[in-house]
Amino acid sequence: MADTLLANQAPAPGLKRALRFRDLVLYGIVLIQPTAPMPSFGIIYQQARGHVVTAVLLAMVAMLFTSISYGRMARVHPHGGSAFLYVGKEIHPSLGYLTGWCLVMDYILNPLICVIWCSRAAMNFIHGVPYVVFVVFFAILFTALNCNGVETSARINALVAALLGAVIVLVLAAAVRWIAMQTHMGMSAFLQPFYDPGTFRMDGLLRGTSIAVLTYIGFDGISTLTDEAKDPARSIPRAIVFTCFITGILAAIEVYAAQIIWPHGQAFPDIDTAYVYVSGRAGGPVLFLIVNGALLLANMGSGMASQLGAARLLYAMGQDGALPRRFFAAVDSRNRIPRNNVLLIGAICFVGALCFSYQLGTELLNYGALLAFAGVNLSSILYGWRHGRLHQWFPMLLSLGGLVTCMFLWGNLGRLALTAGTAWALAGILLWVIQRRPGITIEA
Repeated sequence: MADTLLANQAPAPGLKRALRFRDLVLYGIVLIQPTAPMPSFGIIYQQARGHVVTAVLLAMVAMLFTSISYGRMARVHPHGGSAFLYVGKEIHPSLGYLTGWCLVMDYILNPLICVIWCSRAAMNFIHGVPYVVFVVFFAILFTALNCNGVETSARINALVAALLGAVIVLVLAAAVRWIAMQTHMGMSAFLQPFYDPGTFRMDGLLRGTSIAVLTYIGFDGISTLTDEAKDPARSIPRAIVFTCFITGILAAIEVYAAQIIWPHGQAFPDIDTAYVYVSGRAGGPVLFLIVNGALLLANMGSGMASQLGAARLLYAMGQDGALPRRFFAAVDSRNRIPRNNVLLIGAICFVGALCFSYQLGTELLNYGALLAFAGVNLSSILYGWRHGRLHQWFPMLLSLGGLVTCMFLWGNLGRLALTAGTAWALAGILLWVIQRRPGITIEA
């Protein structure tokens, strides 16, 4: 009788494998956002002494190596898709924990830099209002909406991405029109965005490249769709690499046009919203307002989503006992969200936006991201070493290129970012050690 019931029982429903290669690439581009280089354009421009397009392309090389390693690891570990999982499985669980701890910093910093940028962009709309007023407004806005369970849907995210794509078309069309109207530009002006002998410095370019990595962060999210992709063993790795490549080419075009319009040596009214002022020069006040508003909207959506994502990550760590369970694993009974974590991150965003510059926030975010990327590359190398060294030599060589470039860029981050990031990593190591001492618990 029991056997008959089991035989007649319907199988448990699973996720539908409906996503094709182009769907995965589109998802990746939406996740990264097609306007990714615009918010950080000013600080890369400043650090690289005008060589933004070169910095973006060099960062793309490092990310292409890393995207290949991500694709290999997604094929080996199809259920997961996270750097700390790959590092924990292929290297050691303790290093996987440290990788995850660095990613926690990234999750927290993302809404923080969105608060900073939104506040700067709002000042372009409403003059005379102090920066701190907008910081308070956006920190409270993100927190209040997340505390009330307001989430953006995938359809809204796709619509925002389409609107940002339209903004890019407007900017590039205005740039072409502006360039066509210039009668004094020689061929050297079109080559200077790649290399200007009068301003080039290798240390500045490398510093700018380490910041330009921010343009690509998010491509690894494609690996989380393994269970919904058709032929995931083939489509997921290809989509990760192709998304990274498309992002790099599109970003290079966007910043190349901006550098032609605003050559090095001319100061920006505001370095954080520099691309908005470039748009204003190319298309006048109307385009200035359109780009400023579009990027403000995009950063608001990103800030809200990343704040809730960080709160959920802290919740998961509280459930696992990595953080005090009573505070971090608490869930609001009405909205079913980790309210304590949302409030905590909102407070961090408020204080951090007053203490941090946008540049320091992005460099700190890249501190964790580059270490995580290096860990994925090393995981790919060790996997190849253990599973057929001879026929795995080429993938291992590519992963070695990713490891070397990521660590090199990591070493070129600012001294303050390296110091603060290392302090965060040491705090994570201390917490890891305390957790494992006999008789000590952090369950309270």
